[in-house]
Amino acid sequence: MMYRVQDMTRLQVAERIRQYPVAIVPIGSTEQHGPHLPLGTDVFLAEKLAGLVSEETGALVFPSLNFGYSWGWRDIPGTVSLQREHFQIVLTDIVKSMERYGIQLLIFLNGHEANGSSMKYAIREVSDDTSVKVLGMFYPGLSEVYEKYMESPTWGGMFHACEFETSLMLSADESKVDMQLACREYPPRPDFYGMDDSSIGEISKSGVYGDPTLATKEKGDRMFAEFTRRIVEIIHKAYPCGK
Repeated sequence: MMYRVQDMTRLQVAERIRQYPVAIVPIGSTEQHGPHLPLGTDVFLAEKLAGLVSEETGALVFPSLNFGYSWGWRDIPGTVSLQREHFQIVLTDIVKSMERYGIQLLIFLNGHEANGSSMKYAIREVSDDTSVKVLGMFYPGLSEVYEKYMESPTWGGMFHACEFETSLMLSADESKVDMQLACREYPPRPDFYGMDDSSIGEISKSGVYGDPTLATKEKGDRMFAEFTRRIVEIIHKAYPCGK
């Protein structure tokens, strides 16, 4: 079963922590994902993966963080972007809160790559202040899994609303995907991209970086299974006790 904190009572949560003090917090963003995917894609994918991992391990799944660092899409309607340092503070507060009632291992399961720096520095900061072991993950083994299942290349190592995310979203909830609107785009890469303030929101016309037309639910199912297995193995190594 999946242990979703929002659906549990205080007594149930306390007992679960006594048995298995491991928690997962899905983190993502609210930002555009092309014409065919919902703005909550990053969160939906992180939540799906968290649920699969919880079923395998018995870890508690806490409420998701729906806002992240989305500076590149800040001018697109619907986008909400937090400042990087603000997001980092929220992550550290979450760790300190959970420490008070006995969580020993906390997984930040990230579905939005741009959150990575906030996650990394939050983990470093709390290591000096708390006894909780914190791990941050963004699709462990991504390169290998991508190479194994994807037919389309990334955009210079970056992907967004592409075959990868669309396949996962079809697996998570295909009712939220409109494949009739899926379009392929690999925009020209600016000379100074990554060195100046070039924004991905201004480079792609569709908001897509890749080829979502090649996405399938079956690919998404297989990738979710692979990522789940990898995360479960990591959790068992970090907290070697059964569920």
